[in-house]
Amino acid sequence: MSEKSRLDEIKDELETLDINPTIFARKEIHALPDVLSEDEKIVYLIEGRNKLNNNHIILVATERRLIFIDKEFMYGLKVEDFSYDKVSSIQYEKSLMLASVDIHIANNVLEIDNVGKYYAELFCEKVRDFMARPKEYFQNKTEPTVLDQLEQLGRLKESGVLTEEEFTEQKKRLLG
Repeated sequence: MSEKSRLDEIKDELETLDINPTIFARKEIHALPDVLSEDEKIVYLIEGRNKLNNNHIILVATERRLIFIDKEFMYGLKVEDFSYDKVSSIQYEKSLMLASVDIHIANNVLEIDNVGKYYAELFCEKVRDFMARPKEYFQNKTEPTVLDQLEQLGRLKESGVLTEEEFTEQKKRLLG
């Protein structure tokens, strides 16, 4: 019996959580194995449109962090992640059919719209639950070391997800 790929494991996690991403999130979902650590579990995931640039993105809440993933043909993969203690607030607003989610991190606000109403509410509840936990909860989780993150960047570059320029930029940021 062959071993499951990380992507298959992630798809199984999403199915268990009753999350059914649309075809528009396919590129971002396929990037998840290169973004998540081997033992990192998804708590919830939503997809929507970034109000700033109108790109389709996914927001992933794991037991360790909040991750924004935007994969576009022209500029490749853009990943931003934040520990829950950096999130000052998260809110959602429902309209007739869809909802929008606003996440306040430091002095920035990430606004996502075209999110399913039910999913937006559930995502915000999950994130608030992690925001309320003490820092010690997250310190007990094994955080990826700089070496782990560099190896992950190398895998992203080798698989063609990152260009040489993007790889160098991210490497400089990590070694900072």
